Amino acid sequence: MALYQQQTIKIYNSLSGKKEEFEPIHEGYVGMYVCGPTVYSNVHLGNVRTFMSFDVVNRYLKHLGYKVRYVRNITDAGHLENDADEGEDRIAKKARLEAIEPMEVVQRYTVDFHNILNSFNFLPPSIEPTATGHIIEQIEIIKCILDNGLAYEVNGSVYFDVLKYNNKKTYGILSKRNVEDLIHNTRQLDGQSDKKNPQDFALWKKAEPQHIMRWPSPWSDGFPGWHLECTAMSTKYLGEHFDIHGGGMDLKFPHHECEIAQAEACNNESPVNYWMHANMLIMNGKKMAKSTGNFILPNEIFTGDNPHISKAYLPSVARFFMLQAHYRSILDFTDDGLQAAEKGFFRLKDAINDIDDLKTSSASTFDVNAWRQRCFDAMNDDFNTPILIAQLFEAVKIINQIKDGSATVTADDLNILKTTMTEFTFDILGLSNTAKESSSSDKLSGVVEILINLRKEARQNKDFALSDKIRDELIEVGIQLQDGKDGTSFTTN
Repeated sequence: MALYQQQTIKIYNSLSGKKEEFEPIHEGYVGMYVCGPTVYSNVHLGNVRTFMSFDVVNRYLKHLGYKVRYVRNITDAGHLENDADEGEDRIAKKARLEAIEPMEVVQRYTVDFHNILNSFNFLPPSIEPTATGHIIEQIEIIKCILDNGLAYEVNGSVYFDVLKYNNKKTYGILSKRNVEDLIHNTRQLDGQSDKKNPQDFALWKKAEPQHIMRWPSPWSDGFPGWHLECTAMSTKYLGEHFDIHGGGMDLKFPHHECEIAQAEACNNESPVNYWMHANMLIMNGKKMAKSTGNFILPNEIFTGDNPHISKAYLPSVARFFMLQAHYRSILDFTDDGLQAAEKGFFRLKDAINDIDDLKTSSASTFDVNAWRQRCFDAMNDDFNTPILIAQLFEAVKIINQIKDGSATVTADDLNILKTTMTEFTFDILGLSNTAKESSSSDKLSGVVEILINLRKEARQNKDFALSDKIRDELIEVGIQLQDGKDGTSFTTN
């Protein structure tokens, strides 16, 4: 029996607003699409958090034995400066400001995106399609929507007719908005727009003479609307109806709402069974914004070169910190939080490294199978990583008890304990166990051993004031010395 047949996953579905039991369309297979970055600048830490959430979903589904086709796109054209189909293309604007080709902008920031995600130990998606690589597919969808009478062409541009669509379907079904409220809260058109109604959105935009990024179409030389690319690429690689669509909470409206409308208008069926949305990242209790200086880039976490943090942190420490919050919760990024996460991360790794040295007994005082199922239960409950981490630290406590002799474990249970800790920590949470990442812990151990030896010499010389000073100052920084018959060891808090 496959592992996924032994576990029941519940996913919070943004479409229904409640947790639902996950049933894939095809047994043993999962199709998942996640909206990727618009590559006109360095990847934002909030984006990293979103992609990390779905990296964990991908990892867990694969661990359970599902064959996952994970599609995450690259937006390299069509994303204008605001959601009202106005302004410049973000990539074209960056290219104009820097006097380079748009595809140079795309290349530079796609490489940055991949480098950052590799640093955080992400698994690559199965397919990473680009908007510019799927212009033909987008044009075909526009033709389909026009043929079905739910779009109109004006002066070389094509717009989706939201009000006409809403007569048959429901525009706002995901974001729980209704068209009447949208009409009431939207400014009137200024008379220069080609749209029939302010709520309509572009499927194809005619390019102005100065617009660099343009392609031929039946309507004009132009470019596709931003919302269209995800419908085209998800349909091409996952079919007209697939399992999971994910993205940041900020994409729920209008981007994902428009995706649903486009798919329904062309294929006459709802495209996705489970819509998942990751919540936002704030910093020091406030919105992250370059304009206010309340901002940090992922690379600055690794170098410490940012006034909001006191030191450099390993990528896995930052990953561990972010996974301590549920993906649907707002996460406050703080230096204090990172420091606490660093201590916790190394406590967890140290405990896992101690497992091989544990002595086994004829009986266990710890129900390892029940604990193992609680780890699965945490992930089965809408991928609840903070609850999983709490379960892993329950095991850390048991490991330390076995070390000091106050608990026992059989050889078979020890093997289950080690396998479970390793699988959930490294394979599912995606924390790194490389020698490079453990170097800080190794250096700390070396420094503490030097201090232990100096303390030992002080005691031998009856310099008890110095001996006590070393012990007390180590306690102040969270390091507890433990004197025993075999010498002095230490633990970190």
